[in-house]
Amino acid sequence: MISTAPIPRHRRSTPVAALSLCLLALLAGCRGSEPPGPDDPAQAQAVEAAAAIDAPWIAALDADVSRIDDAMPGDFGVYVRHYGASPGTLDRGGDRAWYLSSTIKVPVAIAVLEQVDTGRIGLDEELVLARTDFVDGAGDMLQHKPGERFSIATLLEKSLRDSDSTATDMLIRKVGEAHLNRRIRDWAGDGFGPVTTILQVRYDAYGPVHPGVADLDNMAILRLRNAEAGEPRLQALADTLGVARDALDAGSLDAVFEAYYRRGDNAATLPAFARLLDRLAAGELLSPESTRIVLGHMRGISTGDRRIAAGLSTGTDFAQKTGTQLGRACNVGIIDPDSGRHGATIVLACAERFDDIAQAEQAFQSLGRALDETLLASRDR
Repeated sequence: MISTAPIPRHRRSTPVAALSLCLLALLAGCRGSEPPGPDDPAQAQAVEAAAAIDAPWIAALDADVSRIDDAMPGDFGVYVRHYGASPGTLDRGGDRAWYLSSTIKVPVAIAVLEQVDTGRIGLDEELVLARTDFVDGAGDMLQHKPGERFSIATLLEKSLRDSDSTATDMLIRKVGEAHLNRRIRDWAGDGFGPVTTILQVRYDAYGPVHPGVADLDNMAILRLRNAEAGEPRLQALADTLGVARDALDAGSLDAVFEAYYRRGDNAATLPAFARLLDRLAAGELLSPESTRIVLGHMRGISTGDRRIAAGLSTGTDFAQKTGTQLGRACNVGIIDPDSGRHGATIVLACAERFDDIAQAEQAFQSLGRALDETLLASRDR
């Protein structure tokens, strides 16, 4: 059975701190809050029109997504908002949060570039790679040595295009975790759980399994990736801690991560994340140049070829981000992002509790085809 006891150390919030945050949230009246609507009447009218749930394409896409969900083991949540001709919204995410995995790298990038826009950070400013920055994941930062220097611009590219978690954690270190979470609430309103560093995800997942996890350095956590996911990973953790396997309060690696997902960290409702992407495309969050940087990196990601984009027609302009973790996968993005509220389509999909990542990828591809055959085809006629 997985323990729900708090992790003793490694940057865990204390009960007093948690209570303080809660009181602050209550004083701010944040429950049920959303960011203010656009000041421009035409923009506000576009948002109101896109909230419609009776557009002709919605019923057809809803039926397709229902079949995709039925065919995939586990659960499949989808949110689509379309602007322009036949505006409308399909929300099959339910009134619940979905674990976002590496798609949190989009708000991280926005937080960094917002500070670039205000002059607090420069794109050419360099951060020093520290030994404590290393965390498992995609990208090539693990091939570099502590002490090497990387510009903010380079780290943004690595984080968004290659989903490099070490680069991401360096950026979070720069802007600050507390600042990042405040800004996400300002942009998207309610709906996001706390966003943490990628390294903290590992400590928070493994921490309840054994109190010794809090004393491990990040390199010990990193080396766990060398063991196959599943029982070999838990045995590697026991070996690292110098304890017997049965000293771990863990029946399986799946159970360890399911317990972590129940915390609600690094998770959001699909409408909340959609608000953030909507405002990004509309130019409400960043300067035109910074918006161009984010969308350019999202167009050029190296991790999305087997998801929604694989089902879309060749040449579809899709700025996207993917995320993958044990039993969880997401693909979020904006089709025709430069159209903003004149014709962009916000798409978010998350899969969970599937047996194999290939099943989730098939669901994402099927969603891409369904979008192409219903919403996008009718838009082009």
